[in-house]
Amino acid sequence: MNAPTPIAHVGALLREWRSARRLSQMDLALDTGISSRHLSCIETGKAQPSRDILARIADTLEMTLRDRNALLVAAGYAPRYSESALANPELAPMRRAIEAMLKQQEPYPAFLMNRHWDIVMANDAALRMNRWLLKGRDSPHRNMLHNVFDPQDLRAVLANWEEVAGHLLAHLHKLVATAPNDTRARTLLDEVLSYPGVPQQWRQRDLRAVPAPLLETVFERDGQRVAFFSTVTTFGTPRDVTLEELHIEACFPADDASAAFCRALAGN
Repeated sequence: MNAPTPIAHVGALLREWRSARRLSQMDLALDTGISSRHLSCIETGKAQPSRDILARIADTLEMTLRDRNALLVAAGYAPRYSESALANPELAPMRRAIEAMLKQQEPYPAFLMNRHWDIVMANDAALRMNRWLLKGRDSPHRNMLHNVFDPQDLRAVLANWEEVAGHLLAHLHKLVATAPNDTRARTLLDEVLSYPGVPQQWRQRDLRAVPAPLLETVFERDGQRVAFFSTVTTFGTPRDVTLEELHIEACFPADDASAAFCRALAGN
């Protein structure tokens, strides 16, 4: 079989995204400001969309920078947004800012993660806490979801595992449902669901679930209880794919005893 032409491929992508957002052709056309006939022709490969029209459609569909690039390439255009490694010179100022934010969080844990919860960087407090929880050994994973779901990792010391794991899984289900081309997210979902003891009902996304306004993560080891709540920092109006997909999760002690334990662990 011949490979699909760029025009046909961009139409297939648009249909997938429109379906993920639960929009009809009429809805998307009205929200984008183009005729439904023209949108239909784009989706069937009868019309070549301009870069401007693709940008308007991407805005309406709330596509990420990575997916906007994929849409442009599928239509035969060059990608618009760069993707730079955090170690590259052009992102050096941002890396220094991130390192400062992680250090400022001491003696409490903080992590830099990407959209798939891979841990890109962590402060010393996070490493100290992790090694204390695992009795001196390092975690076998560099992914927060695997940390939480693997019985050989932090799951064994998470006192409220079902609450924390269910919360994270709801976010992963949402990512899978709203990003139809994110194969890594789908693979990650299959991986965490394959761990033993995962409730059967978690395999389906629960659209009725209402997230709690504040989630505590409670660890217990050898009678010592340590509890945290987290805040998430993202980078506003990013122009780089890498920066858009990063966020900092800062952990704060949920009570005075947890704060005192973190200070003692740091030797303060």
